[in-house]
Amino acid sequence: MSIISDSLKRIKPSPTIAVTQKARELRAAGNDVIGLGAGEPDFDTPNNIKNAAIKAIKKGDTKYTAVDGTPALKKAVVRKFKRENNLNYSTDQITVGTGGKQVLYNTFMATLNKGDEVIIPAPFWVSYPDMVLLAGGKPKIVKCTEQEGFKLTAKKLKKAISKKTKWVILNSPSNPTGAGYTKKEIQNLAKVLVRNKKVYILSDDIYEHVKYDNFNFFTIAQISKLKERTLTMNGVSKSYAMTGWRIGYAAGPKDIIKAIGKIQSQSTSNPSSISQAAAVEALNGNQSFIKKRSNAFKERRDFVVKSLNSIKGISCLQPNGAFYVFPSCKGLLNKKTKLKTDTDFVKKLLEKKNVAVVQGSAFGLDGYFRISYATSMKNLKKAMDRIKSFCESLK
Repeated sequence: MSIISDSLKRIKPSPTIAVTQKARELRAAGNDVIGLGAGEPDFDTPNNIKNAAIKAIKKGDTKYTAVDGTPALKKAVVRKFKRENNLNYSTDQITVGTGGKQVLYNTFMATLNKGDEVIIPAPFWVSYPDMVLLAGGKPKIVKCTEQEGFKLTAKKLKKAISKKTKWVILNSPSNPTGAGYTKKEIQNLAKVLVRNKKVYILSDDIYEHVKYDNFNFFTIAQISKLKERTLTMNGVSKSYAMTGWRIGYAAGPKDIIKAIGKIQSQSTSNPSSISQAAAVEALNGNQSFIKKRSNAFKERRDFVVKSLNSIKGISCLQPNGAFYVFPSCKGLLNKKTKLKTDTDFVKKLLEKKNVAVVQGSAFGLDGYFRISYATSMKNLKKAMDRIKSFCESLK
């Protein structure tokens, strides 16, 4: 008899973390590997945020805090939602976790019963389905095509909803595609959801500030009729280059927030007190650097998209947010190249050219691969040259 639980057998390790770890191992062995798998900004945490953490340490703010966040951080989150999204919340509608990932995990653990369905548009962030499975729910994957901009349509949403549907996940701008939902597109989805009063919405807004080309961010909780059925998750990892600080937060209905806190009280308890102090400064402090960094990401995006579209057999949509592209490699999957799947493509690219990317099938859509351009232009130029050389060698 195995000691490993049945629930753990339902899931698989994170493919993005696996690719990043493989790149680290190859690099440690002396290989010149360019890792384009990690969703992590290469910028440093701003000095004012680091200084706030140092100040907190010196003050002795190193004790346990309230399980789901300090009053100071909850107030900062409330101000953020009002300032940036015109959403009014009270502090008892806010939860803070050890990263946005924990907030999502806690949400599913706190709300899902066996057999409850969660609608997940594909391509999706790799952890959504496995979190749902761990909580005893059933992921209901809705494939969104390249022709649809990799976005869920109202028609597909309506068709996917059943009597068992408890949640629908929206991620804008998206990981892995960078696709952002326009206000009109969200309003169209909202029309379906307003009529389905038992369905809750989980809005993953972690890439809210990483956007380009005058894209106007709009979150579904701004639809007043849906606010009381929407949990809006965000965090400081992407916008403020604070991935290692591990602070995420969410706003939503009081009963869900309370349930999330109950789960957290029996798992990690409070997030790091020092990280919370840093997050207060992140949310309350100078925000001007965010636009500057988005401009740098835009330059990289433009270069990567142009480079990929110049390669025969590769095609790539131009995303309007996040720091990913999701190019198609379908034109290179055939008998001549001896590559059958996107996994074959990714594996051979790493073996032959030392470039680590992630297969599209890991995100629920075959025939694509994800590139994170959250790295230097120097690395991106080398990587694009290697990808082009690899693709040309297949012919």
